[in-house]
Amino acid sequence: MRNYRDLLGMGGVPPHDDPQAYIWEHRLHWVMVAVALLALPAFYLELASKGGLLQHISWILDFLILCAFTGEFLWMFWLTRQKNLYVLHNWLSLLIIFGAGASLVGVEGEWLPLARLLRVAYVALVLARVLGSLRNLFSPSAVPYILGWGAVTLALSGAVFYWLEPTVDSYADGLWLAFTTGATVGYGDIVPTTEASRLFAVLMVVIGYAILSMVTASIAAIFVGEDEKLLRREMHQDIRELRQEVAKLRVQLQERGIIGSAENPHKDKL
Repeated sequence: MRNYRDLLGMGGVPPHDDPQAYIWEHRLHWVMVAVALLALPAFYLELASKGGLLQHISWILDFLILCAFTGEFLWMFWLTRQKNLYVLHNWLSLLIIFGAGASLVGVEGEWLPLARLLRVAYVALVLARVLGSLRNLFSPSAVPYILGWGAVTLALSGAVFYWLEPTVDSYADGLWLAFTTGATVGYGDIVPTTEASRLFAVLMVVIGYAILSMVTASIAAIFVGEDEKLLRREMHQDIRELRQEVAKLRVQLQERGIIGSAENPHKDKL
């Protein structure tokens, strides 16, 4: 698991490092999760805005993300002893910093489609960082929370599609489009037609894959946990039977005078 997180750029503090670095990593964990989630409203506001107040709010959110991730990376880099290893195992934070800075610059003209694609990639990287931080959810007890998170995400996404897509005439149609997109079903009865709704659909596919993957992993953890419980019960039963057999064997040896009793252990004839 540690090597897997290192390859994904979410390794955190390297093993056998400064204890203060581990303390601060724990303190900043949920703060950075909350900051990373700001990328979603910033993305929505940028898609819906044509300048004005919404564009400024999106810019402020991107600026907060840039400052928070830059500050966290520099602070943890200063605390860790294995600095080269920390940079190598946390390259995802550097990409998020780069993506936040690029989104603040803004690109117009013929480069605008590429800028939009980079924006989607940047949000996907932030979501990957969030999912890596929520790795404790991959457990049998986490299934209700993941399903609740999926329901909330579906409800909000339906509202966003109803807002962005002109062919969606009702909130129910927005929910249907959000479900078919997130589940990667794509029936084709309702499809995104504008640039904003298509980019949001790309983001919904990424979110849908993530949520479905977590649900699948949690359900698999339930079956694995049941197998472990069964194996543990069988081991305890075998140990009890072994103890009973050893006790019977000791009694037989005592009756034959081969070994002494518990009250007189020095009477052994062996």
